[in-house]
Amino acid sequence: MLIEKPTIIKPAGNKAKIIEEYIGMVNSATTEVSIAKMKSPSGWEEPPQTPEFNEYTLVLKGELSIKTEKGNFVVKAGQAFIAAKGEKVQYSTFGSEDAEYIAVCVPAFTEDTVNRAG
Repeated sequence: MLIEKPTIIKPAGNKAKIIEEYIGMVNSATTEVSIAKMKSPSGWEEPPQTPEFNEYTLVLKGELSIKTEKGNFVVKAGQAFIAAKGEKVQYSTFGSEDAEYIAVCVPAFTEDTVNRAG
């Protein structure tokens, strides 16, 4: 199956973030995995979540701040992070520049399984 272009997904958070889903429930009706390219502006923060999927994040540009019950992490361009299924996690971009990263979720991301805090 050729994926000609992504679908833009509505983001959560305090600032406009761009989510381009290439593979997943919305763009390709794929349930096993979702792959999306993210662009988050400096100062962006989303609500904490406790997802029902593993999330693998590869930072391409800038820095991504990731807060978990195990600690706070700054993931820089060229680094990756794994957030385990059922782990409370919160993503943000507090560096001076925007961040660009790839998110892979197994099984695929859905609004029903991300479990965002109110």
